[in-house]
Amino acid sequence: MILVTFFVLYLIVRKLFFEKIHNFMEDRTQKVKDQFDNADAANRLAEKHLAEYKAKLDDIEIERRGVLKEAKALAEQRAKKIVKEASDRAEEIIRQAEKEAERERAMFTEAMREQVAMLAVYAAEKIIEKQLDEKEQMLLIDDIIGKDSGTWKS
Repeated sequence: MILVTFFVLYLIVRKLFFEKIHNFMEDRTQKVKDQFDNADAANRLAEKHLAEYKAKLDDIEIERRGVLKEAKALAEQRAKKIVKEASDRAEEIIRQAEKEAERERAMFTEAMREQVAMLAVYAAEKIIEKQLDEKEQMLLIDDIIGKDSGTWKS
């Protein structure tokens, strides 16, 4: 009898509740499986985005290095240009100074020639004015040089 009661009770529970419990468990299992699938899909998507961002960061880093390299090359080029321009300008100033010194040397030489010529003419005039013996001639030359030494110095 207990067995029959238990069997009848089993059939009643099975008829009324087993299918509902089984459907509930199946639904719950499906929901958990769907949630895991959704989580896996979200993880794959996140990993895909992470890989894309890493690739973009790598590209940006490469571009940054290229820009820095170009900027450094441009700065070095400009520095070389500035140094060359300064060197060229310095050479031009030196050439101009040498030309000016040569011009002044030529002017000084010409002035000295004129003074020597004037002094020679002056000395000749003095010698012609008076016929001198050798002793008087030496005294006259010393006198002329002494008087006109200011002319020699300028």
